[in-house]
Amino acid sequence: MSLKEGLKVRVAELEAKYGTTPNLVVILVGDDPGSVSYVTGKAKAATEVGIRNSTLRYPATISEAELLAIVDKLNADDDVDGILIQLPLPKHIDEQKMISAIKPEKDVDSFHPQNVANLWLKLPGLKPCTPKGIIKLLDSAGVTIEGKEAVVVGRSNIVGLPVAKLLLDRNATVTIAHSRTKNLAEVTRRADILVVAIGRERFVTADMIKPGAVVIDVGVNRDSRNGKLCGDVDFESAEQVASAITPVPGGVGPMTITCLMENTVESFEKKKTK
Repeated sequence: MSLKEGLKVRVAELEAKYGTTPNLVVILVGDDPGSVSYVTGKAKAATEVGIRNSTLRYPATISEAELLAIVDKLNADDDVDGILIQLPLPKHIDEQKMISAIKPEKDVDSFHPQNVANLWLKLPGLKPCTPKGIIKLLDSAGVTIEGKEAVVVGRSNIVGLPVAKLLLDRNATVTIAHSRTKNLAEVTRRADILVVAIGRERFVTADMIKPGAVVIDVGVNRDSRNGKLCGDVDFESAEQVASAITPVPGGVGPMTITCLMENTVESFEKKKTK
């Protein structure tokens, strides 16, 4: 059974037990095409597994104070289990302030400072969706993480740093590489598990990959050659070397959304069992 199918069963069982289902509210500010597409995908996934969901849409001109008031209202609403603010936000709104305004237990993206601290201190709490999804992808492919050498290219708070921590928690030996890493190809060629999240189209090529390595491509870029979506890894060449590689689109992205749904379910369950 896939994770998504398992969630559908889990949500149906929760409805039978409690007479209601988890409720996810997404806040979308402005009309950035990428953000609109992501939000549409999240709503579709929520509906497919039986999670109640709504998208609150606001113009890019909304003030920070107005948006904070909306978050406060959702925090106080006991019927709301998950709150997600689609990033990026307009420049006049402080993203970190907005993320920090969400109650940690309703922060299904797991970007709140308390949830970040829980991750690094090995305390219970919601895990960030993309890193969590990467671990689930490795597990579902039967990849042994313990004892393996893992290299994470990218050190963002959203992917690079947290996925390195989750890999460490599974007893991998982890190196974090980035734009200032010297002899990057030498570093990446050590990896049994290579996670790439740097936002540069087809940056990692076959000669940077250890034969037989498992490659997780987190990047989503517009291919300058044909305008199609592509990853941070040159898929065609890397596929010849890697034992397994995630495609873009269709690899990490769908699993990230499924983990967002799982976090919403976990938030609901925690509230019900308090």
